[in-house]
Amino acid sequence: VMGATGSGKTTFINIASGSDLRVGMGLESCTNEVQTSQSFMLDGKRVVLVDTPGFDDTTKSDTDVLKMIAAYLQTIYEHGARLAGVIYMHRISDFRMGGTSKRNFKIFRELCGESSLKNVIIVTNMWSEVKREIGEAREAELASKDKFFKPVLEKGARMLRHDGALESAHTILRYLINSQAATLRIQQEIVNEHKPIEKTAAGAELRRALDEQADHHKEEIRNLKAEM
Repeated sequence: VMGATGSGKTTFINIASGSDLRVGMGLESCTNEVQTSQSFMLDGKRVVLVDTPGFDDTTKSDTDVLKMIAAYLQTIYEHGARLAGVIYMHRISDFRMGGTSKRNFKIFRELCGESSLKNVIIVTNMWSEVKREIGEAREAELASKDKFFKPVLEKGARMLRHDGALESAHTILRYLINSQAATLRIQQEIVNEHKPIEKTAAGAELRRALDEQADHHKEEIRNLKAEM
């Protein structure tokens, strides 16, 4: 389960699995390491959910977060375990999908790779925090614009709503537990192709985003000096 800090990843996992992973209620993120839920049975299958820190974590850099997630994915792949799928959480209550959210999703997409998008579900949550018509308008925009989720939806990913209830969480998971297991691009790159993390597609995307951010900050400093 991936997504921005505060997008409800840990809460979703606790609801679905009956676990008691620590949830962040303040401005600081709680999930600063990859952690797993207690296993539970769903339709006769044993399910374990994996909680990950967001790329905008308050205590770790984006590079550290990517290394942590990659190390976990590498370990389970080398031990023969395969993911049934990946869930990306998105708050429908967000007024807009800003630069940080777009960057997070770009890294997520590169980490997964095109071939595993059929095993991806984008879960919109926090519906109770917005008027229904506003939420539906945002949902339609996310699904129909190239700069948001349209490209991945066209390649097999799904977008589903989570209403905060157990049955809603289990309905979402049923789409994945019956799927053919996925090998993510980053697993293929690190384990099979022996690439260092900075040479993976996700690592390259993160580097590009950080370079862009650095250039933007330099420009702001130049402008500020010119005004002083």
